[in-house]
Amino acid sequence: MLLADQGFDFVARPYTIFFAQKAKLSIAVYEKGPKVVVQGKDTEDFVRFYLEPEILKEARLGYEEVLQPEMFEPHFGIDESGKGDFLGPLVVAGVYVERQIARHLLSLGVMDSKRIGSDKRIGQLADEIGKTPGLAANIVLIGPEKYNSLYEKFANLNDLLAWGHSRVIENLLIQRPDCKRSLSDKFANERVIQRALLKQGRLIQIDQRTKAESDVAVAAASILARDKFVRWLDTHSKKLGVLLPKGVSEGVKSAAHAVVEKFGRETLRTIAKMHFRTSAEVLGENVR
Repeated sequence: MLLADQGFDFVARPYTIFFAQKAKLSIAVYEKGPKVVVQGKDTEDFVRFYLEPEILKEARLGYEEVLQPEMFEPHFGIDESGKGDFLGPLVVAGVYVERQIARHLLSLGVMDSKRIGSDKRIGQLADEIGKTPGLAANIVLIGPEKYNSLYEKFANLNDLLAWGHSRVIENLLIQRPDCKRSLSDKFANERVIQRALLKQGRLIQIDQRTKAESDVAVAAASILARDKFVRWLDTHSKKLGVLLPKGVSEGVKSAAHAVVEKFGRETLRTIAKMHFRTSAEVLGENVR
């Protein structure tokens, strides 16, 4: 047997066909499924050099299902767009996936939106994500006026983000009330989101981690959020007759200046996040 030849120790564990361990690497084969879970420091090497060539003989399952088994379990993935952009809204999106949905999204080429340079491609993927059988999605767009009002209320960006995340989770729970877990990128203590959740949402497990966009549900949410953000900028650029760029560059500041000159100072609150120091620069106020 491959594991025995490699010096693994076998330990009896409930609900497993077998459980083997060597140093910081463990392999469990669960009765249900059956499902193989490989965990530990040397997981990738084991999959690449032993599991795939010696047992699978081909990459039929792909590395993802072995390296990230939790990605294929039922959960919500939550992500946002516009947080670092002076102009435009904050958009929070959420996606529900389970095994078949996750596999389909991976086959579409879904990945973190920051790795996709083309807005056109973002739009195409967003459309394909929306057509995925069984997938549930929700998008909360917080326009600049609402954003500025909420920021004045919370006086803290993390609390505002938690409010947005919690609204998406609550909305998704209406569609998938049995979902037990939500995953997002790390931005605050999990209790910040839990406090913002209403009664139904407080039962869900809130997970956060760095680089959560490697999870396909979070990646799909990032694409939906970015697509909604880009479409808002495009619509309002046409409405104002001024191109509204992404980010916080000099071009962004120039666009904001153009809007203020054309429509007045108060218009800035309708297109921009006023707590950015850029707003004071555009309005000629003292920058603290």
